[in-house]
Amino acid sequence: MKVLDKDLEVENQTGENHTGKRPNTPVRFLTATTIIGDKVYDKHDQSIGDVKDIMLNLEDGTIEYVVIEFGGFLGIGEKFFAVPFKALQLDTDRHAFILDQTRDVLENAPGFDKDHWPETNSHAMRSSSTYWGGFMGPNTGSVPY
Repeated sequence: MKVLDKDLEVENQTGENHTGKRPNTPVRFLTATTIIGDKVYDKHDQSIGDVKDIMLNLEDGTIEYVVIEFGGFLGIGEKFFAVPFKALQLDTDRHAFILDQTRDVLENAPGFDKDHWPETNSHAMRSSSTYWGGFMGPNTGSVPY
């Protein structure tokens, strides 16, 4: 089938190419727009929230964190969390991500609100990249992931 005959929007929503000699499975590349807005589920398959944004590591070009929007109602009271991208697994069937933690972890974790995003150029962030709170700075009361 010619590329012009394909509906690329539909064909590539999961990042998979199901035809040809070299299908793109497992998924190796996704665009930012296919990640932002995706649902995030916990290890018990409960909805945690949605991917609100991604944070890129400009030194190596990788996604370092995803910002997950959690809780609230009609845009009021939600919290945001910077979760290491490595802590998530892609679920291509649902076009979603799975966090190998429980919903309680986010309910009790420090986060930030939509009007007060953390300082992303903090040097404290670099030394504590294995901590969720490393992204948010040293004064958030964060615990290791």
